[in-house]
Amino acid sequence: MESKYPPRFTLGKQSSLAPERHNEELEKLRAEEEDAEAEDIDPGVRLMYLANEGDLDGICELLDSGINANYTDIDGRTALHVAACQGLTDAVALLLEKGAQVDPKDRWGSTPLADAIYYKNNDVIKQLETHGAKPLMAAPMHVNRAREVPEYEIDPKELDFTNSVEITKGTFCSALWRGTEVAVKKLGDDVITDEEKVKAFRDELALFQKIRHPNVVQFLGAVTQSSPMMIVTEYLPKGDLCAFLKRKGALKPTTAVRFALDIARGMGYLHENKPSPIIHRDLEPSNILRDDSGHLKVADFGVSKLMAVKENRPLTCQETSGRYVAPEVFKQEEYDTKVDVFSFALILQEMIEGCPPFSAKQEAEVSKLYAAKERPPFRAPAKRYGHGWRELIEVCWNENPAKRPTFRQIITRLEYIYNTLGHKRSWKVRPLKCFQNLEAMLRRDNSDVGSSRSTRSSI
Repeated sequence: MESKYPPRFTLGKQSSLAPERHNEELEKLRAEEEDAEAEDIDPGVRLMYLANEGDLDGICELLDSGINANYTDIDGRTALHVAACQGLTDAVALLLEKGAQVDPKDRWGSTPLADAIYYKNNDVIKQLETHGAKPLMAAPMHVNRAREVPEYEIDPKELDFTNSVEITKGTFCSALWRGTEVAVKKLGDDVITDEEKVKAFRDELALFQKIRHPNVVQFLGAVTQSSPMMIVTEYLPKGDLCAFLKRKGALKPTTAVRFALDIARGMGYLHENKPSPIIHRDLEPSNILRDDSGHLKVADFGVSKLMAVKENRPLTCQETSGRYVAPEVFKQEEYDTKVDVFSFALILQEMIEGCPPFSAKQEAEVSKLYAAKERPPFRAPAKRYGHGWRELIEVCWNENPAKRPTFRQIITRLEYIYNTLGHKRSWKVRPLKCFQNLEAMLRRDNSDVGSSRSTRSSI
């Protein structure tokens, strides 16, 4: 009995670009026909069913019998489309080996790669790209009109990666752009299918456009109209503070306070952003870079946010370093800019101690210690914590965020320390009136600004 309907593959996942088109009664009738006359199924459609099931032996048998690996059903779909939708890497490999075209288009214009991207089958995506498949989908931020292309857009052809150096594993690398060495943050292959990562990329770009300060890494441009998408910033070849501390260990007092001022000035600028403060949320030595003059710049705003913007999900310690994260973040409580002040305190201590906070503990344990109100011990000689340095650290990592100072207050205290060291060139322990009542001063200062801080970020 001849089928009333042309051959069509109707099982499994459908084309990523196909509209909602299936009539339930028609599909039921087709299914009944196929059940009754399974032996009469078109051999090409049978190949697609086998690809849907990942039946490698059956696929081999059909193809060896002379069935075309590029057979298309009435919708223009091939067995490779089907295997890509299902995420069957072995079936995809076999079909390609047997001569399947890598980029056939179905009646809606979808390719196997487009289907694999739509269904988030990342292994198949890489497999097809290795065989030369080209993505149909535009970058998530693609615009249709030339006038809508952002001013910061960089043509990816202008980025030369010939002598590229990896800066941070899997994220940043160097490149040459218009004769200048730059740092490039590439978005992963899966970003096109991950709405949260696309949103994070948009948020990071939005923040970068607001930022311009000597102690914050400079944004140069981005690639948003093609894949992979990229963020391009100034390149600081001297590396980050983390690597510097590993090499140098404990810093000289004058160096430590100079570095502290650089960080505090950069963070103060972010926190005083108008109309809403920018919270870094991942302040740690690896995200602080050194420029050619030896000064520091705050970098990496991948998890930063405007304080006024509420989030759909909490920040997790998997996204940041648990060794420097404030207890209110770990406990998923409400938080504000003071989470960065807590992280800053740990960096201050690390520069004096010469090792990361709770260095003998696993990172996963450290956040729990902070939540239990424990803090890293002061092991360095007391003279290294002179001039109110220790008092500043202790107030910055106070359990109560409201009692932690602002970066403007921190800068005032650091400038006093710096000027004192400039005259004495020593790190003697001696009482300083300006630090004797430090917490009282902070309470007084905070009371002046407390009434204006009515919004806290919900985690």
